[in-house]
Amino acid sequence: MKDVVCTPIRGWRDRVFAAATLFFVAAFVAFVLVLIVTDAFYINAKAVITVLTSRFIRHALWMSVWTTFATTSIALLFAVPMGYALSRFRFPGRLLADTLVDLPVVFPPLVIGLTLLVFFSQTSLGRWIQEDLGLEFVFQPKGIVLCQFLAASSFAIRSAKAAFDSVDRRLEDVALTLGCTHWDSFRRVCLPLARNGIVAGGILTWARAFGLFGPLMIFVGSFRGRTEVLSTTIFLEQSVGNLEVALAIALLLIFMALVAITIIRLLGGSVKS
Repeated sequence: MKDVVCTPIRGWRDRVFAAATLFFVAAFVAFVLVLIVTDAFYINAKAVITVLTSRFIRHALWMSVWTTFATTSIALLFAVPMGYALSRFRFPGRLLADTLVDLPVVFPPLVIGLTLLVFFSQTSLGRWIQEDLGLEFVFQPKGIVLCQFLAASSFAIRSAKAAFDSVDRRLEDVALTLGCTHWDSFRRVCLPLARNGIVAGGILTWARAFGLFGPLMIFVGSFRGRTEVLSTTIFLEQSVGNLEVALAIALLLIFMALVAITIIRLLGGSVKS
């Protein structure tokens, strides 16, 4: 593992500068921690019991789990070949494709739900997919996966591309000179070296999909026992005045996000080792 390079502190000016930068770090971290601790102290035992025993909340948890894992699997199925192609090949429209990959990240999430709703309910192709092919997405559990995929797959694709970019192409060239095909060099050389980055992208995709809210409310709604997930449960509980229950679910989501980020950081450290 490479040694960590520290900036030397030489005089009082350097100490003042270091203290000023660390002040902003401390202020931001303290603000986030205060918010989380405030939420934790606001909930009570009754709210926790409700979260643990409610049939609807258990169903929402199950919906969140299976849809996000399905979304992550599909996203990685696209991310690996797309990330490799964007990293290694030059083709017409590459700049457009590279731009469109990042588009769902930068525009408002509500646009995803609205765009999907218009496509499947107002266009001939969308109605044909739903009515003739029988693939119903609007207000259906399958629509949850579609929403999550469109909103979160960019993270997997971008992480996969970055992981493949970090692999020295000369290693693949050496494999080719030793008689490997492009598929063999990809499978035996490039993919194993990019594995941690791809896994980190999958975790980030899962975390993004798990907390998705806006597009789901527009495209699939939040029908109890049918299309409700934990993020929409928070909205439903808050809207009827069950703020403690909503906060308890929110803390669960925060905890899962912290676990996901920690794993990504650990994988990032192992990549640099």
